[in-house]
Amino acid sequence: MIDRRLFLKRSSAALSLSGLAGLGLTACGGGQEEAVADTASALSDKTEAEAEFKATLDESVAAQGAAVNARVIVIGGGMAGATVAKYLRLWGNGIEVTLVERAPVYTSCIMSSLVLTGQRTMGSLQFRYDTLRTKYGIKTEFGDVVAIDPVNARVTLASGKVLTADRIVLAPGIEFDTIPGLSDPLAMPHAWKAGESTSVLARQLAAMPTGGTAILTIPKAPYRCPPGPYERACLVADWMTLRKPRAKLIVLDANPDFVTERDNFSSAFLGLHGSVIEYHNLAAVDHVDMATRSVFLADGTRFSGHAINLIPTQRAPALVAQTGLVNDATGRFAKVNVLDYASTVAPRVHIIGDASATTMPKAGHIANQEAKVCADALSRIFAGGQPDPAPVTNSACYSTITMKQASWLHAMFQYDPATAAMKAVADASGASTGWNGDNFDDMGKWFKALMADSFA
Repeated sequence: MIDRRLFLKRSSAALSLSGLAGLGLTACGGGQEEAVADTASALSDKTEAEAEFKATLDESVAAQGAAVNARVIVIGGGMAGATVAKYLRLWGNGIEVTLVERAPVYTSCIMSSLVLTGQRTMGSLQFRYDTLRTKYGIKTEFGDVVAIDPVNARVTLASGKVLTADRIVLAPGIEFDTIPGLSDPLAMPHAWKAGESTSVLARQLAAMPTGGTAILTIPKAPYRCPPGPYERACLVADWMTLRKPRAKLIVLDANPDFVTERDNFSSAFLGLHGSVIEYHNLAAVDHVDMATRSVFLADGTRFSGHAINLIPTQRAPALVAQTGLVNDATGRFAKVNVLDYASTVAPRVHIIGDASATTMPKAGHIANQEAKVCADALSRIFAGGQPDPAPVTNSACYSTITMKQASWLHAMFQYDPATAAMKAVADASGASTGWNGDNFDDMGKWFKALMADSFA
């Protein structure tokens, strides 16, 4: 386990350096630690070296001018898509980038559980694409993609418009399995794609009577943000203690145990929030009854609640499957070569973020890191070279254990040529021992820096 001081150094480096690993800079070891500040302010304050490097990159974009040496279409404008679009322009030589996104505003899933407790607004989680257009010259198309030709790198929009490119980068996020009996997903909202379902769940919780019951379900892994459901349970339990006396939160976890941060979450579930949380493992949802607001397990066990946060099992979106790119063992996600994130069945299509099948967690910070590796690889390929043979990625996140305190989790991954996969570096990964208010404050700085790295 690593200490908090080292975590802050490495989480800062996850933003400032690991994305540069493909450029010949190391993202692990003592060199990394010396390159960033020794406090959480390093997550948002740029060092002189970083400022100088950023200026160089800005000049690189300006120097590209009107010359177009390659074209890339990026589908999906979340953490992965926005980041890869930005860094293709920063690192590439004359790469024209067109970002295709369904909506003109992105709403962050990260920090969205704080909307449920009234500590954040939806507006504070929303980001536009204006800076990506004006500062980096990225073209945008807002609308649905109805077809992808992976061989000829062609994309057809619902409007009928056809886009062509040298490569396509898919960053479409996730979709949810259907739950038998749930004809209206907003009746038992997942709030796992921030937006309307988040607001609906917040209203359900607020309307819950004193002494009422809420239910939160956790799908079988892999799913988006491994610690997310557990931290949401802790946050909501703390809120219920203050606002809904004698209320109970039933957590139905489809997994055999806590997926991550076991020490912190088990301590919080059984100790701090033990009078509020009722935890059940190996409790996968089989079907629901909307009329009685009930959730059923396969053995017929029934749980009923006033507010139900039903998070379904997840998979790559239908567009990825329809294109023939879903090919992992589970039949849910797309296998990729993690040196450049090219699909293993369609080399001109690269898949990053939650839709890909890798050994790394599905999380916003990892999506940012995968995007940088992909951008660097494509920049090298278009210049006649090969992807970096030893990429490094870095992930940091915080978990709200109460409305004012948080824990943290950090992991570093290094490419392993023996397995052709990203492998966790044990001595550079770990979690905090317990939680505190300083971590909660640092969480806000980390979030601000991460979103700026992707959208500003």
